[in-house]
Parts: sequence; C-alpha cells; structure tokens
Amino acid sequence: MSETRQPKARPYVLVAPNGARRQYSDHPAIPLTIGEIAATARACHAVGADGLHLHVREDDGTHSLDAGRYIETLAELRRTVPALDIQITTEAAGIFDVAAQYDCLRLVQPAWASIAVREMARAPELAERVYALCVDQGTRVQHILYDAADAELLQDWQARGVVRAGQEDRLLVLGRYATGQESRPADLDAFPETHAPWMVCAFGRREHDCLLAAARRGADVRVGFENSLTDADGNIWPDNAASVAALVARLKGL
Repeated sequence: MSETRQPKARPYVLVAPNGARRQYSDHPAIPLTIGEIAATARACHAVGADGLHLHVREDDGTHSLDAGRYIETLAELRRTVPALDIQITTEAAGIFDVAAQYDCLRLVQPAWASIAVREMARAPELAERVYALCVDQGTRVQHILYDAADAELLQDWQARGVVRAGQEDRLLVLGRYATGQESRPADLDAFPETHAPWMVCAFGRREHDCLLAAARRGADVRVGFENSLTDADGNIWPDNAASVAALVARLKGL
C-alpha cells in the first residue's frame, strides 16, 4: 500500500486494551474483568479514544465468545461510557469454530464487530450466513486482514456477494500474534490499495510509528495492550490510557 492519500484532520482512534491472549503476568494493568474493562474504557476515552475493541474472558482469564458475558459487559460500558463506540471481536484464537462465531453474533447482536476473513474461510458454507446476519441485525463489520491473500479473498467474496454491499471496512494487521513480533511502517506496502475505509494495528516497539505512517496515508488507527505494551524505547506503558494519550498527542502533529 504505497500510495499516499490526503490524511483526515484527525484519525479515528480505537483502543484494543486486552486481546485474547495476554494475562496479568504480562502486565498488571491488563483489563480482564468487567470492572477493569469499564475503568480502562473511561480512562482511554478521556484521553482521546473514540472506540474500544472488546474482548471478554472466562473466569480463568481465557478467551471467550460467551454471549452472556458480552451482553453484560456491553451494558456496563453503555452505562459508564455512553459516548464510546464499542466493537466486539469474533476472534477464534484457536478455540472457536465458525458456527460458534455465528452464534455469538446472533445472540449478542452488536452494533459493530470485527471478523477475520481467513477465519470465515474455514467454513465457506457458513460465511455467507455470517455476513447476511450482520446486515439483517444492523451489525457493522470490520474485516480483519493479515496479508494480501486475505485482501484478495475479501475482494472475491465482495464480487460474488458472499460479503454484502456496504461491508467494506478493513483492519490491516501488520504482523502476527507471535512472541517478539516487531512491526515496521514498511509492512503497509504488503497490502493492496483500497478506497474502502481502513484501519491499522501493529506490534512491538514501533507500534506508534506504524500507526502514524498509516494515518499519513489516510488510515484510522487501533492502539493498545492487545498489540503492544511498550513505547519505541522499550519502556512499558503504565496502562492503556498512557499509550492512547501518547499516540493522540503525536497524531495532532500530523
């Protein structure tokens, strides 16, 4: 994705505060409970986050797509931070199949959800039902893309009507959920150009550098402990809000 387009006055900032994998052993301020997630949401919104990418966890801290947990957490977030947009994840994380992801969307009926096309491709006979469900219940879809092959699959599904009209938003993931992953701004060039709304997340010390590079090209940005715990010098952020605040300050300088 090498072409530079006119940047927006201010990119949309989505905070991803926990993800599916990290635990308190990774950082004591990882928000895993409903109360911790709500407190993090308030703090991040106060320093400039426009939305929150929501993962919920089981009591033992493992990744969950439990509809009841989502519904309870969404209700608390609406109560405590009503102005913050909430996007739920349907991430499989090696645990859930496409049928479980479909059931989560059907039962929760979220306003916004992220869906990885490569995960939907595990059961193409169900993929069309997932995207149709989202249209029927008014769930906005953000497609998670890890590489150019994912982008090509999305384009094919859009052309064939598997993905419905208007379901265009993309999240480009610069790297993988792997130990020691370090994303670089040049990783953006591995993705094809698009006129659809797009957002970027990145891993490691250069997370903010990658997001600034993307913002200069017209992207929105996703930041937080799901992807990175440190600044460019390797200093550990005290909490998600500190990372959000630092990024927002740098975005103002674009």
